[in-house]
Amino acid sequence: MAALQNVATEYWHQLEDGRVQCDLCPRECRLKEGQRGLCFVRMRENDKVVLTTYGRSSGFCVDPIEKKPLNHFLPGTPVFSFGTAGCNLACKYCQNWDMSKSREMDILANQATPAQIADTAKRLGCRSVAYTYNDPVIFLEYAVDTAKACREQDIKSVAVTAGYISPGAREDFFSWMDAANVDLKGFSEDFYRKLTGGHLQPVLDTLKYLKHETDVWFEITNLLIPGHNDSADELKRMVDWIVSELGADVPLHFSAFHPDYKMLDVPPTSPQALTQAREIAMEHGLHYVYTGNVHDSVGGSTWCHQCGELLIERDWYVLGKWGLDEKGHCASCGEKIPGVFDPRPGDWGAKRLPVAM
Repeated sequence: MAALQNVATEYWHQLEDGRVQCDLCPRECRLKEGQRGLCFVRMRENDKVVLTTYGRSSGFCVDPIEKKPLNHFLPGTPVFSFGTAGCNLACKYCQNWDMSKSREMDILANQATPAQIADTAKRLGCRSVAYTYNDPVIFLEYAVDTAKACREQDIKSVAVTAGYISPGAREDFFSWMDAANVDLKGFSEDFYRKLTGGHLQPVLDTLKYLKHETDVWFEITNLLIPGHNDSADELKRMVDWIVSELGADVPLHFSAFHPDYKMLDVPPTSPQALTQAREIAMEHGLHYVYTGNVHDSVGGSTWCHQCGELLIERDWYVLGKWGLDEKGHCASCGEKIPGVFDPRPGDWGAKRLPVAM
């Protein structure tokens, strides 16, 4: 494949001092010629902001949709996953830092056009394509073009994102997404400022936008970091906000932290802490709460909020009992279960299939 060129972007404007401001995300990086934003992949070139990673990926893989994690979106089906490099946050504990923090473009050894991705996903029987591994917000143009190609083939698009995006770009990006998992990293401005280099409010704004102004199915992930964002008080405030602003039916995933990147001195999250967080969230009104990154069949499975019946049994990423009828209702009590469900579950299981393009 021929070398791909930098692609012009839309979200920027010229400043009076001669610099160019990138308007993609709340960082509003102000760039001189040749400078890159904090994300590293958007750069000022010839007095415009360009995307330097269009058509280039750190790898392609078919995963279970539950790995994103999405538990209420086409359960059991395979999702074609890819990412690029860079990130517009600076999390000290990044669990995927080898890609998101990369300053070496040689990790982007794989190339594929949007049409090639859609065609390959279709050939492999994937119901959806996920923009993941690093945050797709920063490669918006590549992600949106791929989502357009996928929509032509009736393939859904899934954004795995921290939701750190400006209002104008947010509308463009999510208009092409069918589902999202948004990483709500903590519930204090202090946590966001000190540990992610960002701010909390823009993420909350993205979540409210998804709920009230789109039809995107979304779920939330919260990575529990011992001693930093796992206090009962913070968890209660976060859950109260979710219930009040987004509703009780938004699925919430508590995920286990493992020491990585610049926070190797923090211990991993215990399974007990995840279980306790799940109990707090359910006591405060959320209907569907999950534990992740640990083997917990109870916390990983879906239970009917109304009657308590087991609806979707999960052993890691392998589905067991299926208690939904063909219209997505609890087969026992008839309660409508929120989400996007096929009449029958998929059978992809826990397989991981690397793909050479």
